[in-house]
Amino acid sequence: MKKLLIIATAVLSLGGIAAADIQAPPGSEYTATRKLSRAISNILYGFMEIPTQVVRVTEREGPHAGYSFGAVEGTNRALRRLGYGFYELFTFTCPTYRGTFRPPYEKCGSDNRIEMDVVGGLAEFPPQLGFQTYYSHTRTQTY
Repeated sequence: MKKLLIIATAVLSLGGIAAADIQAPPGSEYTATRKLSRAISNILYGFMEIPTQVVRVTEREGPHAGYSFGAVEGTNRALRRLGYGFYELFTFTCPTYRGTFRPPYEKCGSDNRIEMDVVGGLAEFPPQLGFQTYYSHTRTQTY
């Protein structure tokens, strides 16, 4: 009986080890390839900040502010994106932010979006214009 108890305990403990939940470390999604893709995205699509800021400022403060201040703010953000893009393009093989490939962004605001800097508020990737959906449900039926 004692041998059976020892064998059962060993089998259960080994089974528990084999079924352990192994998770990736928190920084594992930020790699050199993600940094390179962030750089290319900021260089190629950073100019999208200009119409995005015109629309945002127009909705918030009216059309006169949107077409003047929004255009200037969008150009400022687009040029900063271009600078960050070239910086990350030249340093994508080096872990530059605290020894990792993470962007030098901080969580900001009540919705905890990742921001490049608190003052300017650049997101990790450039904005997209037009309709976007993050849901994959449709009314079609598949068999």
